[in-house]
Amino acid sequence: MGIRQRRARTLWRRFVRLECPRQPLATWSLQATAGVLLMCVLVALITSWPWLTQPSLQPGFPAPFTAQAPRDATVVDSEELELRRSQLVPRSHVQVVDDRATRELKDRLEQELRRLQISITSPQQRLGAQTLSPDEQAWLESLTPTQWTDWIKQVRQVQARMLSQGLVASVADSQLASAAGLHFEGLPSTGRRLAARLVSESVAGYSNLRTDAALTQRRIEDLVTQQGVPTIAVKRGDLIIRQGEAISSQAYDVLDYFGLVSRQPRPLAWLQHVTEAMATCGVILLVLRRWRARAEPRHALLVLGMLLGVQAFKLWLGPAASPMALLVPPTLLLAEGLGTVAGLAWLAGASLLWPLPLDALLNVRVLLAAAIAAAAAIVASRQRNRAQLLQLAVLLPTAALVLQWLLVQLAGLTGVTDGRLPDAAQLLSEALLMGGLVMAGVLLAPLVESSFGLLTRARLLELADLERPLLRRLSCEAPGTFEHTLMIAGLAEEGARAIRADVDLIRTGALYHDVGKLHAPQWFIENQGDGENPHDGLNDPFRSAEILQAHVDEGLKLARRYRLPSPLADFIPEHQGTLKMGYFFYQARERDPSVPESAFRYRGPAPRSPETAILMLADGCEAALRSLPPGTSEQEAGAMVRRIIEARRHDGQLARSGLGQADLELLVRAFVRVWKRMRHRRIPYPIPARKVYSA
Repeated sequence: MGIRQRRARTLWRRFVRLECPRQPLATWSLQATAGVLLMCVLVALITSWPWLTQPSLQPGFPAPFTAQAPRDATVVDSEELELRRSQLVPRSHVQVVDDRATRELKDRLEQELRRLQISITSPQQRLGAQTLSPDEQAWLESLTPTQWTDWIKQVRQVQARMLSQGLVASVADSQLASAAGLHFEGLPSTGRRLAARLVSESVAGYSNLRTDAALTQRRIEDLVTQQGVPTIAVKRGDLIIRQGEAISSQAYDVLDYFGLVSRQPRPLAWLQHVTEAMATCGVILLVLRRWRARAEPRHALLVLGMLLGVQAFKLWLGPAASPMALLVPPTLLLAEGLGTVAGLAWLAGASLLWPLPLDALLNVRVLLAAAIAAAAAIVASRQRNRAQLLQLAVLLPTAALVLQWLLVQLAGLTGVTDGRLPDAAQLLSEALLMGGLVMAGVLLAPLVESSFGLLTRARLLELADLERPLLRRLSCEAPGTFEHTLMIAGLAEEGARAIRADVDLIRTGALYHDVGKLHAPQWFIENQGDGENPHDGLNDPFRSAEILQAHVDEGLKLARRYRLPSPLADFIPEHQGTLKMGYFFYQARERDPSVPESAFRYRGPAPRSPETAILMLADGCEAALRSLPPGTSEQEAGAMVRRIIEARRHDGQLARSGLGQADLELLVRAFVRVWKRMRHRRIPYPIPARKVYSA
């Protein structure tokens, strides 16, 4: 059993490895693995949802079989019935009196009456009081208290009578005043005019009606019944639908009438699609880990999260879902952040898990969208700045618009569809939507990069800018280390190019690999110049070894403080690996032969990628190459570089780097080429003697 388990583990690691067989896989915690598995389950549930809740057939879907009417029947035409109802709704609203609005309008009248009383009793005009004409003022003052009370009561009754009939806000003020005046009989003209004005002003511009949904629906049903329910006459043997044709609304009603539409959950079909979705997610994750051994769980969550969102949009939009808008932007973003292979793997999964039955046209449109998305994934890995990505936001929609227009024209000529071809306006809107989504993805890319730890090509080039704060500090506070960094970057870049490693990654990683020396630059020889070496004054090899290890520890702290991505931060400890601090180790051994070697080794880890291993080798060869005398031949320089590299290999530093013997030989030649450029001879320019002028 143990042998079988070891063999299975070996096969697993061989499958998910990178191209280099010794590239180690990043270890995922149990919690992170559970989170990724949960995301896979969510993708599977969303993808398989139609087989649990939706009918087996739907209008607009291609028919899975050919059906004929088994008998004569009269079927209700649901589409025509719904159309009639929608036409009746605007003119069939039933309104009733709203008690709350009625009370508010009565309160308004009471406020007007209080203001009127103020106008009568106050010797001066007050703010908000009724403005009365001299005739109205004189008439009101002539009223006895009994007559005043009767008049007020009549005003209230007239308003209540009008409100009980219902008022709308659009009635003109003059019409309201005229209608109110008809209710005041037996009053002199002055009193009747004033009372009508009070009532009309209290309700003008307001309504005390509301629509009653139940009564409205009942009226619509009565009107539909009076007009007659639209039906479809079916004869026995009539062809309802042919296999592959899109199901029309009338055909769906007939199929449903004859019991050919199942609304029951289909557990076997659901289980099949759940298994299919889980397998697709698993393949995507395997491809991601095989080509990106250092992939983190959050990278997997990003890939699966995008797949989950796209699947949800497919279900929500139904047949109106645009393959271009749903497939191209996510593929471009993932290819930019995780590489072309990851983008293509996601694209394949999202295309295969389309949760809708595909007719002939939609099938070709999905394939066309997949082709454009694949081209975008290939091009995205070569984009070196944001401007080029913004250009893609214009070029991709243009290409999609042209190709889909040609497809529609071809479909119209060949007659492969039933007339449901998108017009030019629909194609243009779809292209604009896709372009907007691509541009939004480009603009949001920095946020996605920081949230999910992605390292795009554009981000690498931005971090390699020598005016970045951390690099600027290094050049000012540790100029010797900065020059040493630039030399190593040149060596490492040439080495990466020789073995086809990631040149941009190694160039940027080389610039940051020694930033930890900022904590104490004077303790490192390249920053000491002709001054005294503080290690000589310290005279403690153990303390000196701690200082050397500190430049790694402090570098990691600076990487976290300046939010360097993990692939760049890995260069800081891995460029030293677990190398032995030979000089101080021999000093300690001279004093105490029992000193363990482990006390004078860096804490690592050893290089876990070709790029960090190349930087380690470049760091070891740079000083040795610069110290070679002028007459050194290429063979001698190559032999020295080879000895240094072999020493690192025998020390176990390259065991997990993925570099083979052929790669190491290519690195030797690349380093020698850079050394040749460094030592090129210059033409000696004669310096003329300084002329002396006599007075």
